[in-house]
This record gives sequence, C-alpha cells and structure tokens, in this order.
Amino acid sequence: MSSSAALPAQAKAVVFDAYGTLFDVHSAVARHMGAVGPEAARFSEVWRTKQLEYSWVLSLAGRYEPFWSLTEQALDYAFARFPDVDRSVRPLLLEAYRTLDAYPEVLGTLNALRSRGLKTGILSNGDPGMLTAAVESAGLAGSLDAVLSVDAAGIFKTSPRTYKLALTSLSLEADEIAFVSSNRWDIAGATAFGLHTIWVNRLGLPDEYAELAPQAVVTSLDRLV
Repeated sequence: MSSSAALPAQAKAVVFDAYGTLFDVHSAVARHMGAVGPEAARFSEVWRTKQLEYSWVLSLAGRYEPFWSLTEQALDYAFARFPDVDRSVRPLLLEAYRTLDAYPEVLGTLNALRSRGLKTGILSNGDPGMLTAAVESAGLAGSLDAVLSVDAAGIFKTSPRTYKLALTSLSLEADEIAFVSSNRWDIAGATAFGLHTIWVNRLGLPDEYAELAPQAVVTSLDRLV
C-alpha cells in the first residue's frame, strides 16, 4: 500500500501507539531468553496479555493505576503461571521493559514523515516515566513533536478521553490526525472516536471489530512513507 493510500490528504499529524507499534513488547524477554528458559515465548505472551487485561478491567471499574504498576503486576502473574522460571530475573526483565527495542524502521519512518511537514507523536497507555525511558533509549526524542500518556486522562485506552488528548495537544481536528497502531482493539477505539486509523498488521492476523474498521492496513511502518 502506498503512503497516499494510507495517509489522508488532510493529515497534519501522524500519532502512533507505543507498545507493540513503535516498541517490540517481546524484546524484554528476548534479551533474557536463556535465563527465562524454554517457555520464554509463552511467558512473554502471558505478561503482555495480563498487562492489557488489567488496564481494561480497571478502566471499566472506574479506577486507574500507572501502567508501570500494571506491568509489574502482570509480570508477577506470569511468574506464578510459570513457576519453573527463576524469579531472580525479575529486575532484569523490568529494566529491559523500560528500554524496549524499537522496530528497525521506526526512526526512518518518523524522520521521513517530518520531512514532509507532518507532526509526529505518541499516544500511549504507558505512564510518562515509561515513555521517556523508552523514547530516549531508542534515540527517538528528536523525531517526535509530542509524547502523550493516558495518565493525563486518568483512564486507559479505549476511552474516548484518551484519544482526545491528541487533539488537545496538537491543536488539530480528528480528521487531521492519522492514528497508527498494531493493536486492533486500539484501532477500534480510535476509529470510534473519529480518527483516521491505520492498522499495522505485522503478523497477518485476522481482522475483527468489523464495524470499526481501519481506513488502511499496512504490514510495516515504512509503508507509510
């Protein structure tokens, strides 16, 4: 898909989800795969799944905790599910999560978009400290105009209040922002809010939320430019 097909002509900014979209959420466990052991892939999946589940449950219950707290709780659940994994690796995994690997095409994509006069930003469940650490470790700070955390709204995606943060921060209307995420549920929420949405489907996953379809689907971020 060409960039003209993915990005709307009226776009003035491209805002990205962070975890799973710009940053590889499984790279933390991958760095310590030897210490985690043969169930490392399943361990990482459980960690990620519970992290998101906790955010949804709290939001529906009208409660909020920083995403870092949920990340720690989800990791502890993963250890409980996989008792053979040595808990001494816990601090190493948490430190690795704060400095997740960016996907290889991220920096080039951000710079290419900005060279076309587009603003770039992040809108993430991550709390400000998490996002600052991730952005700085990946060398992306100079390529982003805004790094937005749902912490300012006190609720997680897919609440409409979270997506409104992008409009307020960038002083733009919904149809002037292209929102990019690898998480299909996030795309559904942003679509419902009224943003132009682009789903990054790296793994060729089946579509869902048919009534809240993205405006475009790409297999990699570099397909935006």
